[in-house]
Amino acid sequence: MTATVAENTSVRRSVSVKASVDRAFHVFTEEFDSWWPRTHHIGKSPMKKALIEGFEGGRCYSQQEDGTDCPWGKITAWDPPKRFTIAWLIDANWQYQPNTEVASEVEICFSPQADGTTRVDLEHRNFERMGPSGNNMRMKVDSPGGWGDLLRMYAEKASA
Repeated sequence: MTATVAENTSVRRSVSVKASVDRAFHVFTEEFDSWWPRTHHIGKSPMKKALIEGFEGGRCYSQQEDGTDCPWGKITAWDPPKRFTIAWLIDANWQYQPNTEVASEVEICFSPQADGTTRVDLEHRNFERMGPSGNNMRMKVDSPGGWGDLLRMYAEKASA
């Protein structure tokens, strides 16, 4: 029997950072390399740098030590400092797949709080687009080392 992903099954995580919404957005996007772990990449050689291009249509990619660029996402919505959305161009085998029609999606929203902190909400959704392997991807990003741990690393950097 093959497991399938029910529609609207998402992975949601939130974190509060001790920073303004502008700073929180900046650290997540422009300083992405400062907090993203070197172990989290799909390149053939070790990762040298992780980058997000800050505009709709921008690439999400890593520069590898062998001199290659390794794409893994594309910005599909860009509304600083409120939110941005990424087409997650990684399949369930952790390989690049450029077809946005079968890509899951990650949305990150930044909301200022009355106490001066910023709430950051992340939703990784549309796993059903990936077909039967979508549930495997959902389980991976929802497990230890996935979005919960990544947001904690981000919050430490943004709150510093």
